[in-house]
Amino acid sequence: MKEKHTFIDIIWRIILYLWGITILFPLVWVLYEALKTNQEFFKDIWKLPETLQWVNFKNAWTEYNFGGSLLNTLYYVGGSMVIGLFFTTINAYALTRLQFRGRKLIWGLIMMSLFLPGINALVPQYVLMRDLHLTNSLTGLILLSSLGESVFYLLLLSGFMKSIPKELEESAMIDGASLFKIFFKIIVPLATPGIVTVAIFKFIGFYNNFLGPFIYLSDPSKYTIAVQMYEANKLMQYSADWVTLFAGVMIAMVPSVIIFILFQRSIIEGATLGGIKN
Repeated sequence: MKEKHTFIDIIWRIILYLWGITILFPLVWVLYEALKTNQEFFKDIWKLPETLQWVNFKNAWTEYNFGGSLLNTLYYVGGSMVIGLFFTTINAYALTRLQFRGRKLIWGLIMMSLFLPGINALVPQYVLMRDLHLTNSLTGLILLSSLGESVFYLLLLSGFMKSIPKELEESAMIDGASLFKIFFKIIVPLATPGIVTVAIFKFIGFYNNFLGPFIYLSDPSKYTIAVQMYEANKLMQYSADWVTLFAGVMIAMVPSVIIFILFQRSIIEGATLGGIKN
């Protein structure tokens, strides 16, 4: 049976299409500007390029070191995700599935952190990193990013773990399973949708992180993609090589776009299910 659409449905659909165009248009515009020469760009920003200048992507990769900074970013994001996701998962398990003295107090302190702007911890964090000789180090930045817990991720993953029947753990304990075996063999597999969702959000957050790498990294060879784009943008006042910068922007977007295309269903389903189970 063919679905009938009312006039209001059509209006809402048109609004959503227009909204989608406003999101896609800047991306398409940056792409075809990246395929121009600088002369074509300054002559008419709306005119399509006469010849596609793919060399701009090569120049952005080498001359502006977007290639090296992208590799630095993937190392930083990968390390932060692995360590940070492990701690988020095990913290959510301990706070939702285990009963121990002081658990409610810990939850209260965690919730209180929502009212504290993260910028307040910037100075003590920097002093600590400096005293531990972890500044200007991607590994040190990984430790700082992964050990700092996010309340949002913790609450999201806790929603999944609360829905797991307690009887599964009790049966495993009767069979002699240890606490860690229960965690890895029962909790983690059943909470996989939530873990994947948190992993995707962590990837996006770490990948777009600018302030941390900008403050703690002083060696240009260790810059992440966000800091490298900032440095390349500052160079525009001397070189005005905007088409190469646009090509660098497109290169920087590739990992995020790939992750979204591959896991967009997991993002939507995971966020929805986590909200329902809470």
